[in-house]
Amino acid sequence: MNHFVILSGCSGGGKSTLLSELHQRGYAVVEEPGRRIVQEETRIGGQALPWIDMTAFLRRAIDMALDDHANTRHSSQWTFFDRGLLMRRRHLKN
Repeated sequence: MNHFVILSGCSGGGKSTLLSELHQRGYAVVEEPGRRIVQEETRIGGQALPWIDMTAFLRRAIDMALDDHANTRHSSQWTFFDRGLLMRRRHLKN
């Protein structure tokens, strides 16, 4: 069973502050993909920025969110995400 919590809300609403506090208290946290992409693309002089190439930015954000989920799905501890994708669990019948 996954113990995932997605924090959502407006910019400046306190999501990052709450995530920081949860991290300090020992919880697993995953920062928002968009923020990480902007930091990385700015550092390397990349083009996958929403004000330069929105399509590339969105593709990277989706890929990063899927990777975040894949990298945490086997964790038994609570994991808090700063935004994220909602994914539907599929059950296969035998």
